[in-house]
Amino acid sequence: MKKFNRAQESGRSMIEMLGVLAIVGVLSVGGISGYSKAMGKYKINQCLDQIANLIINIRSTFANQTDFSGATTANIIALGIATNDMLNAQGNALVNPFNGAINVKATDGGAASFEITYAGLDTSACQNIALADWGAAASSGLVSIKINNTTYQWADGTLPITINAVAAACNAVGNGNSITWTYR
Repeated sequence: MKKFNRAQESGRSMIEMLGVLAIVGVLSVGGISGYSKAMGKYKINQCLDQIANLIINIRSTFANQTDFSGATTANIIALGIATNDMLNAQGNALVNPFNGAINVKATDGGAASFEITYAGLDTSACQNIALADWGAAASSGLVSIKINNTTYQWADGTLPITINAVAAACNAVGNGNSITWTYR
């Protein structure tokens, strides 16, 4: 009887390697998806912090003034009211975490109020930011919130904004939404 000597097998087969690659691929896709969601949430939270800080800093800076007539984007930059993470690379404009413009200006003829506009927001950011509590009552100083072309205000009873209204306003544009807050 003849014996055949088989060489001892070592290494992995092609099927085993394909299985490992498939598992790595699935885990990578899941990791990228989770990372994207986490970054989106981080940017939304950063926007919320920026807006709250701007409101507080503008009110503090203009507390001894009779109006907000000097509340312009250029003055906000010059006075150091905006945080460094809001400045563009040249330091001459304000940008939000979604790379959209931030504009500040005094409103109405007497400049008794000011507005902050965040542009370039995607649908999810628009919805989450608009639904934040920007003023629980008219006494908070919040006059209105404008989402794209729709204005909500205490005077006509459309503030606080309902979830359905925010969804409709933010979904109407898709990406490239803008939100404007007017405070007195």
